[in-house]
Amino acid sequence: MANFRWQALDSKGRARQGQIEADSLRHARQQLRERHLLPVMLREGGTTGSVFAWAHRRSPGMGSGDLTLFTRQLATLLASGIPLEEALNVVAQQTEKARVRTAIDGVRQRVLEGQTLAKSLAQNPAAFNDLYCAMVAAGEKSSHLDDVLMRLADYTEQRQQMKQKIRQAMVYPCVLTLVAIGVIAILLVTVVPNVVEQFVSMKQTLPLSTRILMGCSALLQQYGVAMIALIALGGLSGRRWLTKPANRLRYHRLVLRLPVSGRVSRATHTARFASTLSILNASAVPLLEAIQISGDVLQNTEARRLIALARQYVREGSTLRAALAQTQLFPPMMLHMIASGERSGQLDSMLSRAADNQESALQQEISLALSLFEPLLVVSMASVVLFIVLAILQPILQLNNMISH
Repeated sequence: MANFRWQALDSKGRARQGQIEADSLRHARQQLRERHLLPVMLREGGTTGSVFAWAHRRSPGMGSGDLTLFTRQLATLLASGIPLEEALNVVAQQTEKARVRTAIDGVRQRVLEGQTLAKSLAQNPAAFNDLYCAMVAAGEKSSHLDDVLMRLADYTEQRQQMKQKIRQAMVYPCVLTLVAIGVIAILLVTVVPNVVEQFVSMKQTLPLSTRILMGCSALLQQYGVAMIALIALGGLSGRRWLTKPANRLRYHRLVLRLPVSGRVSRATHTARFASTLSILNASAVPLLEAIQISGDVLQNTEARRLIALARQYVREGSTLRAALAQTQLFPPMMLHMIASGERSGQLDSMLSRAADNQESALQQEISLALSLFEPLLVVSMASVVLFIVLAILQPILQLNNMISH
C-alpha cells in the first residue's frame, strides 16, 4: 500500500483535496471515482505533477500513429494463431523507434510473468489509456481479442484522422492572422513614420486620423517589445491560472457556452463520447464502466463533470437517454437515436450512427466557424490598411487645396 495525495472536483464542481491509500496510481484513481470525485491531481509520496505527467515520467509513451500500427499488427498476428507473447515480440522487432520498442517489451515481459494483457498494458498509462485497457480486458474475457484489437485500431485511426482534419482546417486562418498582424506592424513601424515625418515638418494642423496613426506608430515603436513581452507574460499567467482545478472548470464551462466556439466544442466532445461509448458497448464493457471511461477521454473538465453526473443518474436507474439529456450537452437528434437504440436493444449500432452524424455536424460547425472567421479577418485587415492609407492621403489633399487657393 502506498500513500497518495490528491486534488479532485466533486459533483458540484468544487475543489477537494486529501490523502488516500492504494496499491497503485490506477487503484487510487478508481477509489476517487467511486467517491464521485473527478481526479485532477494525484501524486505518490514526494512525486509532484499531474496524473498524466507522473505516468509519462515513469514509462515511455506512444503516439497515435504508433499505437494504431501496434494494435493492427498485434490483431493480425493473433488472428493468425500466433501466441500472445510471440506476437508481442514480433511487433517489438518490427518497430524502428526505441521508445515504442521499450514500451512493447515492457508489456511482453509482464505477460511472460503471468499477467493478462490488459493488466500489462494498464501499467503503462502513458501509452495505453483506460479506454484501451478496458477494451482489451473485454476482448480477453470474450476470447475475441483479435476482433477487439482490430476495432480498437480502426477507432484510434479515426481519432487521428479527425485531429488531422481539425489541425489542417486551422492552419490557413492561423497563418492568415499572423500575416495580417505582421503586415500591419511593418506598416506602422517602418512605412508610416517616414511618410508622416514629411507632414510634421510643414508645421500644419494634421487631420485627426493622421494624428491617431502617428500615435499608434509611436506607441508601437517605443513599446512594441514591451507589448510582446506583456502578451507572453499574460499567456504564461493564464496557463498558471488554469492549473487550479476551480479556475480550469470555470474556463471550460465558459468555452462550452460561447456562441461559435462553444458549438464546435460541444460537437467535438459529444462525438468523441458517442464513438467511445459505442466501441466499448460493442466490446461488452458494462454500461456504467463504459460511461465512466468515455467521459474520462474528454479534455473539457466541465464536460467530464456532466458525464460523471449522467453516470450517477444511470446508476440510480435512469435511462441513458434521460441521463444524457440532463447534461444539456447532446443535441436532440443524438438523444433520440440513443433512446431508439435502448428500446431496440441495438445501443452500440445507434451510438455509432449518432457518432457519425455528430462528426458530420462537427465538420459543418468548423466549416461555418472558418467561413465566418476568414472574411471577418480579411475585412478587418482591409479596414486597418484603408485607415492607414486615408490617414496618409488626407494631409496630401489638404496641402493640394491650400496650394490651389
